[in-house]
Amino acid sequence: MPFQEDLSSDQRGNSGIPILYEDNHLLGIVKPVNMLSQEDASGDPDLLTVLKADLKERYQKPGNVYLGLVHRLDRPVGGAMIFAKTSKAASRLSEAVRSRSFSKVYLAVAHGVPTRSTGRLEDLLLKDERTNTVKVVPRGTPGGKQAILDYRVLGAPVNGLSLIQVELLTGRSHQIRVQLSHLGCPLYGDQKYGAKLNKPGQQIALWSAHVGFPHPVTKEHVSLLSLPPQEHPWSSWPRTLYEQAMRSF
Repeated sequence: MPFQEDLSSDQRGNSGIPILYEDNHLLGIVKPVNMLSQEDASGDPDLLTVLKADLKERYQKPGNVYLGLVHRLDRPVGGAMIFAKTSKAASRLSEAVRSRSFSKVYLAVAHGVPTRSTGRLEDLLLKDERTNTVKVVPRGTPGGKQAILDYRVLGAPVNGLSLIQVELLTGRSHQIRVQLSHLGCPLYGDQKYGAKLNKPGQQIALWSAHVGFPHPVTKEHVSLLSLPPQEHPWSSWPRTLYEQAMRSF
């Protein structure tokens, strides 16, 4: 069956955030682009706070509502994301992340075409906290952290742009953006790691398409799927190509 993401109004909660999955232990949603995953010094609205308020209102919960942040998405990135509604679920999902039984697959539109249509990228990344930027550094650099991802080019390039499926095997800050840029294929719209090719105001084309993990209580496999918006540059490829990719997750 072709992948569907038709969400009715009751699947959006009072916050308007699309809900992909919910039970007593978990809340899976579609993160809007340009929204913080959690509060920072900017004071801008953040997903964690909005979802807590939504749960409190929908279930008329007294006092503070618990919601655990299991993984993060960069502010400009949208797509599937999972939260834990109990501390036990949060602990077990965090362990799934550490043991790599937590799968994260992204879709990205990048400038250029990788030399190989599939491959694994292994780099050492170093983050500059002062500038909030990350760079690839030589092996042995103090503070460098190992970053690994697998990628696959989907379909044929269009107007110098490639549609790439990326599975993260580690979860480093800005990892996909930095590693693809280092490969010579910076993401469309990425002002930090592809400023020479992108124009100010362009939306970065990186989307969390799949999050998969064992349910923290039932142990059954949970798979959250989300398609990127039907707008440029995503619309450069037919929707059937995305649906086909989703069936492989």
